[in-house]
Formats: sequence, C-alpha cells, structure tokens
Amino acid sequence: MTSPLGHRFDRAHTDDLIRYIAASPSPYHAAANAAERLTALGFRRLAENDRWEGGPGGRFVLRGGALIAWYVPEGASEATGFRIVGAHTDSPNLRVKPRPDTGRAGWRQVAVELYGGTLLNTWLDRDLGLSGRLALRDGSERLVIVDRPLLRVPQLAIHLDRAVNEGMTLDKQTHMTPVWGLGPVVEGELVEYVAKEAGVSAADVAGWDLMVHDVQPPAYLGRDRELLAAPRLDNLVSVHAGLAALLAAAGSPDLTHIPVLAAFDHEEIGSASTTGAAGPLLENTLRRIVGSGHWDDQARAFADTMCLSSDVGHAVHPNYPERHDPDHHPVPNGGPILKVNANQRYATDANGRAMWAAACERAGVPWQTFVSRNSIPCGSTIGPITATRLGVETVDVGIAQLSMHSARELCGASDPYLLASAMNAFLES
Repeated sequence: MTSPLGHRFDRAHTDDLIRYIAASPSPYHAAANAAERLTALGFRRLAENDRWEGGPGGRFVLRGGALIAWYVPEGASEATGFRIVGAHTDSPNLRVKPRPDTGRAGWRQVAVELYGGTLLNTWLDRDLGLSGRLALRDGSERLVIVDRPLLRVPQLAIHLDRAVNEGMTLDKQTHMTPVWGLGPVVEGELVEYVAKEAGVSAADVAGWDLMVHDVQPPAYLGRDRELLAAPRLDNLVSVHAGLAALLAAAGSPDLTHIPVLAAFDHEEIGSASTTGAAGPLLENTLRRIVGSGHWDDQARAFADTMCLSSDVGHAVHPNYPERHDPDHHPVPNGGPILKVNANQRYATDANGRAMWAAACERAGVPWQTFVSRNSIPCGSTIGPITATRLGVETVDVGIAQLSMHSARELCGASDPYLLASAMNAFLES
C-alpha cells in the first residue's frame, strides 16, 4: 500500500517505532529523542524565555516530557490556521518515591508510587530497569537510563496462596515494592547508584523523577510476525506516528496550514500540569507562532484550525468479546480507528468524522470505528481537553490494541504505519 510517506509498508516504519520505544523508557526520553530527530532534519529549538522570530521553517519547544513542534510554510500569514496532531508521552508505571531506600526481612527494596491506571499484575516477575531525570544543583538536568535487570516485583508462590488462580488481590502499598538486593537498608544508596550511572556526583543531585520500566525489548509476534508486542504503545505509537507525519509534511510545497505535533506529559493522570494538555503550553505556543498581530488575526487562525487527538483504543478481545460493543469490533491491522463517545469522553463529532474519513481516503488507508459498550464506560483523552481549551475542531483517533495499560501491550504491526500515513494526509490538508 502506497501512502504519502513515500514508500510501501515494508516494516521500516514499525522497525523505527521499535527503536524509538526502546530508547524512550520515560516521557523525558520520549520528548528528548523526538527533539533529536527534529534537530537532525533542520528543525530549530526555541527557548520559551527568548523572543521568537517569525519566518518559514521548522521549530520546536521542549519542556520536560512535553514537546511542541511545527513547520511554517512559505507564504504563511498571521491568520494562517493550524493542523495539529496531539498525543502523550507518559504511560502507567511505578515511580520512585522521595525516600526510595526501604526493605525488610533481609531484602533491599525501592519504594515506589503507582502512576496512572497501572495494571498491577503485569509488573510482577519482570526484569525491570530505571529511567528518568536528575535535577542538579546548578539548575541543569541529566537524563538517565539503567537498561538492564535491576529490580523485580516478586509474586507470592502458589504454595503460599493456594487460591491465587481464583482471583489475586494486590495491595498497592505492600505488594508492589520491588527488590534490588540483599542486606541492610542504606539511606541514599539508590540515588548514589543512579547518579553514578548518569555520570554525576550524588552530592550534585537536588531532585529526581525516576520510574521503572520493563527491559524486555519490543518484538514482532505471531506466526507471520503480524503483531507487535511492546511496552508503552500507549501512547508512544502516536507520538512516533505524529513525528513521522510532521517530518514528511515539512517542506511540502502544497501546505496551506501550519502542521504541528503536540506531545504532552501527564495524560494518564488527568493532564493537569505545566506539561499536560490542560495547561497553557500549546495555546501559548500557537499564539506566539501567529505572532503579535491583531487579535482578530489570531481568532481567524484558530477558527481555521483542526486537531487530531491520537491515542490507542481497544481491539476486540477474543477471550472477552462480551466486554465490547457487539457492532463495533476493531481488529489489529484493520487500519486506524475513529473514537466516538456521545458523552464527549472523546471529542469526535460529525464534522470530525468527515475530516478523518477524508484524510484516510487521501492516504489510501482503511479505518475503523471504536465505540464502548454502554455498560462499560470508556476512558478519555487529550481530545476533549484540547477542544475545550482552544475551541478548535477536534477528532479522537488512534489504533486498536490489546492489554492497554499493561507493562507490555499488543497491536498490529501494520497499524502504526497506517496511522502515520493518515496523519500526514491530515497535516497536509
């Protein structure tokens, strides 16, 4: 299948997604790795406290685990509208507490806090690494990855819980604490270890945002390798697709709008932060791109703006088909999905559906519709938040997957590429 990205699907896109996910175990790495790719292709990073100059070309701002990138085409004016792809960089996981060194019964352990809607049992008996960022006393930050088996959350043996297969209940405080060694607890040991891995002195570390990740790399799965098993598909698959679509759109002679990638942090906990979709980061950035023109020009630009909010949705589960709407059964490799909810948990309306259908038609890709069963309410996305904050036409899309919020998720190997193709057609519309 040919798409606007310029080549037939030969797994090249998904191979690159695998590399991106493996290199991005934390939101900070996901944003930094996207910034590195943008820089390599001529995009320029702007400091938020500098005065910005206008003119054509690619630029981006990077703030923690969030990134906003855009490309201004030749001939753009202060009233030129935007085509925005929105996604999020964070995933449910276990995050290190402020006093991390703990333990009991001769074991050294790491105290963790649960982040987002973590599927607890999927973190049991996995080899876990550490990643995140260190804040240094000189005001700088240092990203760190310990990408080897370092921690483990051990499950209780069946001999000590004969009823475990009849239903397992995990206490979030006492049962999810990873082990990482034997011996007495040593205060400051974990931070000292991570600082050494990052190449800095522990005395220079003033703060940290650290989290655990499964060190098993992403892999193709299935008889014909038509599936992809990976951590953090929710939602790095959308960040990566949006990045590929933006880079493909940059420099296109047919651009009539300004293509934008908005990758936010903290979606899994409600988006209310300085780097989340509920904050002013995107709105402030868009207004600065428009420039200091008359308020009417800014209003005209926003009136001519559309947004794709891209996040994963549920593929029909073969072992639990009764949990899905009987008339909406998205399947892997069936193409990206349009997400609909009458109660505005997703922002899609009739106009958004038409916009999405047109983009998929231009890209030559199939698409599917996702609607939750009435008796099982769906989650939400950055879509309604963006629509409310900016007042722009927004539609929720994504790909279908299994095992959402697991430490390791599953999707079709073709869908990431098909999603990126549809995004590119949207950005160039």
